[in-house]
Amino acid sequence: MNDSDDDDTQLSAHTLAALQEFYLDQQKKQCAESVEEDWQLSQFWYSDETAQRLAQEAIEAAGSGGRIACISVPSVYQKLKQLWNEEFSTILLEYDKRFSIYGKEFFFYDYNNPLNLHEDLQPHSCDLVITDPPYLSDECLSKVALTVKYLTKGKILLCTGAVMEDLAAKLLSVKMCTFLPKHNRNLANRFCCYTNYTSGLDIPN
Repeated sequence: MNDSDDDDTQLSAHTLAALQEFYLDQQKKQCAESVEEDWQLSQFWYSDETAQRLAQEAIEAAGSGGRIACISVPSVYQKLKQLWNEEFSTILLEYDKRFSIYGKEFFFYDYNNPLNLHEDLQPHSCDLVITDPPYLSDECLSKVALTVKYLTKGKILLCTGAVMEDLAAKLLSVKMCTFLPKHNRNLANRFCCYTNYTSGLDIPN
């Protein structure tokens, strides 16, 4: 065997690096998808159909080259990662540090300190912000709303209980949509989607 044969049988450094990155991404995906909802953190995952619908709406609303911020909606963020192409980017603001597996797209977020954000999170830097505040309380929604208004360039997609409709309208100028999100586990409270723009969530499947 001559030197040229050795060159043919060895992966180039670039190919090897790409292969390693692929396997690392697969490991991250498997680890993240194995994360189960933690009721102590008031986590309730959406059904796959709901996550898909919300992710697609976010992509369309953000537009080509758009940036999507997910606040306390890891199941939608995960669906966006599955649908990812080079036409949009996404970040996750989340209290649960298990999602730090996503690296630079993950930002630790505590709604109790709504404007204590990482320096990389610049004001009005996201074309759409989608959020599902962890608690059905005036305090929680009011604080999360501060983060939403700080990050968004304008468009807001909110998922929360129907009981929060009036406060949501007051804080974020959002209106209830006809689409009703579903969760893997049935919740006692009626859950709804709200937007401050004309959305596809008002069009039946």
